Amino acid sequence: MRVFKFGGASIKDPQAIRNVLHVLQAVGFDNSLIIASAMGKTTNALEDVINSYFKKPEELKQAIQVVKDYHLEIINGLFENKNHLVFDKINVLFGEMEYFLSNNKSPNYNFVYDQIVCYGEILSTTILSYFFNQENIENVWIDSRNLIKTDTTYRDAVVDWTKTENNIKNQIQSEKLYITQGFIGSDPNHFSVTLGREGSDYSAAIFAYCLDAKSVTIWKDVPGVLNADPRYFEDTTLLNQISYREAIELAFYGASVIHPKTLQPLQKKEIPLYVKSFVNPTLAGTSVSRGAVLEPFVPCFIVKKNQLLISISSKDFSFIMESQVSEIFKWFGENHIKVNVIQNSAISFTVCVEDKFNNFETLNEELSKNFNVSFNENVSLYTIRHFDEKAAQSVIENKTILLQQINLETMQIVIKE
Repeated sequence: MRVFKFGGASIKDPQAIRNVLHVLQAVGFDNSLIIASAMGKTTNALEDVINSYFKKPEELKQAIQVVKDYHLEIINGLFENKNHLVFDKINVLFGEMEYFLSNNKSPNYNFVYDQIVCYGEILSTTILSYFFNQENIENVWIDSRNLIKTDTTYRDAVVDWTKTENNIKNQIQSEKLYITQGFIGSDPNHFSVTLGREGSDYSAAIFAYCLDAKSVTIWKDVPGVLNADPRYFEDTTLLNQISYREAIELAFYGASVIHPKTLQPLQKKEIPLYVKSFVNPTLAGTSVSRGAVLEPFVPCFIVKKNQLLISISSKDFSFIMESQVSEIFKWFGENHIKVNVIQNSAISFTVCVEDKFNNFETLNEELSKNFNVSFNENVSLYTIRHFDEKAAQSVIENKTILLQQINLETMQIVIKE
């Protein structure tokens, strides 16, 4: 089978959804599996629902209505028959969401987050499935929560590969078109989980691995993998081909086109990955495969905003030893704080981290018991793969450098914007 992944931008409105139909007609859709994200900025809107639920309950009803109106506007633009079954189905899904919020007893934010945010993907794939059927493209809608099984690490769940592979192989047959959700699965008690933000790419890789797929194609609003994010850099270059290893390096450093966990399962079975444009679906895009040389060979730029630069030093000017570093990293792990750069000296230890779960305040209290701690908030981390002097100068010119680290292939620079 071929696995196609469509992100939120590709299905953000009726015109975009009709374009997905055009893409499928251009490249074929027999014996294929479609993984879809939530439509447009739905995940952000559902996060507003969750924040209202916990902090501003008087605004909860309106927050839900915003999400509902957005989806109703889309289906009104796709279905002329206002008695179509899709309208009832969407109302049922919102009823389920509201029922959960009315009856939930758990104070666990991450648990509630996953039970609500999952509806973005359920809604999008439901609408896609009904629309394709209306356009005479027969398909099978399937709930990925019945297939992808994980542990109970809400918002960043770990896949149980044995159960997941058995489920997928038993429930998906060849020679059909399937539509399912990215980003979501379920825990042993069948509560919804999410696989980490932007986890739909990872879902595509999971399904591809379990199905021994022919290929995975991620459809984007860019022509393929670029050497830099066009939001931050001018004159970007399309990478025609890259190796799994290079793609994993880029993903590790934070390249946003490919999710960091996507590449490992594909590499294990040497399943090629294509990143292509849903605007021009017949263009070649970027291919990611085993042993492919970076082509063209150019510096690649990655930017991570909203980082924390933390400096930790001993209170008595003694050396920071291996046992202390181990303890510090244990605290980072327990607080789900991702370390992106490490630099140490005799009596200090500096890290650039990402605090996506807002746990630094708790960590800082723990660290301050034994160390002097200072930090800079809202710094930017620039990574340049295959850097040269011109590339480095283009990043650091007229900026305040807080940390710089270089190895043979990669330069990393922490900058105060």
